[in-house]
Amino acid sequence: MLRGAQKDTQQVTSEWQRVRSSIAGVTVREVLHVPRDHGVITEVFRPEWDPTGLPIVHLYQSRLFPGAIGAWSCHAKNIDRLFVNQGHLKIVLFDARDDSETHGHLMELHVGDARPAFLVIPPDIWHGLQNLGSSDALMLNLPTKAYDYEDPDHYRLPWNTPEIPYTWVPNGMTRLRSDPAVG
Repeated sequence: MLRGAQKDTQQVTSEWQRVRSSIAGVTVREVLHVPRDHGVITEVFRPEWDPTGLPIVHLYQSRLFPGAIGAWSCHAKNIDRLFVNQGHLKIVLFDARDDSETHGHLMELHVGDARPAFLVIPPDIWHGLQNLGSSDALMLNLPTKAYDYEDPDHYRLPWNTPEIPYTWVPNGMTRLRSDPAVG
């Protein structure tokens, strides 16, 4: 073996489910496509996928242009319920909750056309997105509270903030500034 070579860690289970680090309270449900004779059906949401049990009160779609980075955002009260339905997105989560068992942890996901996923992101989890594909990426959000135009529960940090130990790079490759255990 050549000096400096590093052995891969396990990436998938024997059932081809991704192995990844997690953040307490974040739920990820990878969704399977159902091929039909006329096309493909993909479920977007089912109540049993959402541990909050809260009703759908608002639904909107976000479009991310190729190569674009949308980072960082967070909510103090609202829970995001995201479904990536087109493209290839990298989603990075950072747990900023002081009382969390995973405080300070990062979680990285790759979702989209090939691996659709439904994510439940609790308050105080910072999240960012990067479109790794060559076409627009589309994501649906079913937040637990409708957007309040006069008093938004939405906080932002710049994509290159030193507050979050993650470095976004234009080609989609990543470099951690601290925690080497990103799944």
